[in-house]
Amino acid sequence: MADTAKQTESKQATTPKAEQPTEIQILKARQDHEFAMTKIGQEVKQFEIMQRKAVMYSQSTIIPQAYKGNIGNCVIALEMAQRMGANPMMVMQNLDIIQGKPGFSSKFLIGTINATRRFTPLRYEYRGTEGKPDWACRCYAYDITDTEHKEPLYGDWVSMEMAQKEGWLGKSGSKWQTMPSLMMKYRSAAFWARVYCPEISLGLMTSEELTDTTEVMTQATEQKPGDDRLRRVQEAMFAASQSEVVDTETGEIIPATDNDKKKTAKK
Repeated sequence: MADTAKQTESKQATTPKAEQPTEIQILKARQDHEFAMTKIGQEVKQFEIMQRKAVMYSQSTIIPQAYKGNIGNCVIALEMAQRMGANPMMVMQNLDIIQGKPGFSSKFLIGTINATRRFTPLRYEYRGTEGKPDWACRCYAYDITDTEHKEPLYGDWVSMEMAQKEGWLGKSGSKWQTMPSLMMKYRSAAFWARVYCPEISLGLMTSEELTDTTEVMTQATEQKPGDDRLRRVQEAMFAASQSEVVDTETGEIIPATDNDKKKTAKK
């Protein structure tokens, strides 16, 4: 027994005692816990989790090129998916980046609206003569609580005349030229969503709208008479230099003579 007691005592003596936390460590742990319980602390924690998810997605080989190796784009897509209640992979596959602007494909937007079950599935109606400027389409649905379909929710009419005036039809390679019926459905659905459920699209334009309007805006910018204004300013400055000259000796501005004008013109 004595030997056993001695062995136990020797083991206890050789076993290192666990270090007791200092007051500073205890205070820091308490502060970290209190911060984690605040709103900002919760946001920081959520962001860290989202960032780790984004790193994982950015390393995937089956996501679109715009997200491969780009953690920032993945974080944005994850945040959109969270707000929409959608699958992140679906958002990435249907969120197109066109000249730096994100936009959902129309088919994804339509599918998301139908999946909410807040409305009946989107339907479309036409008016006018097919292929003519008055040919138009609009989107409509009913609130899911309107079981008797007494109050249809109509969107705006989208016509071929509108496509022509907005510049969508005349674009090179425009789908409005080859499949106008489908494009009218897509555009009318986008208009409908902005009125009745803008929170689903998060205020973004569809990728088809971006494709149409971005090029139109670019063309309009290129056609702005900026160079013409600069040319007019230069001509006005030249005309002013022709009407007045500065006396190099006195610094006085005096009317230019015919000889002065000839000299300036030669320069």
